[in-house]
Amino acid sequence: MTTKKPSRLTEALLETADGMHRIGIMDDMTHHQITVRQLGREPLPTAAPISGDEIRLVRERAHLSQAAFGRYLNLSVGYVSQLERGTKQAKGPALTLLNVIRRKGIEALL
Repeated sequence: MTTKKPSRLTEALLETADGMHRIGIMDDMTHHQITVRQLGREPLPTAAPISGDEIRLVRERAHLSQAAFGRYLNLSVGYVSQLERGTKQAKGPALTLLNVIRRKGIEALL
């Protein structure tokens, strides 16, 4: 399945709608209608799971220690270690950032 990248106009519209919703001058229903109309009804793609070995490879490719890598991701050294050993699975924002780094390199966060 291929997804079409939103135009700059659509991105600007969505950013404005998000801001108006966040400060309370746009209600939930209106915000939902705008985003569904612009983005479609299909759920947005989620971050792909990443294994401990892949996390270690990404970190080593960036030439970072676990402590430095954790600092970029706002994670503790212990959590990075657990991810690499496979005792924990990355979820939420950490998983998203790891996928960005896997695709574009650590430079994407700098």
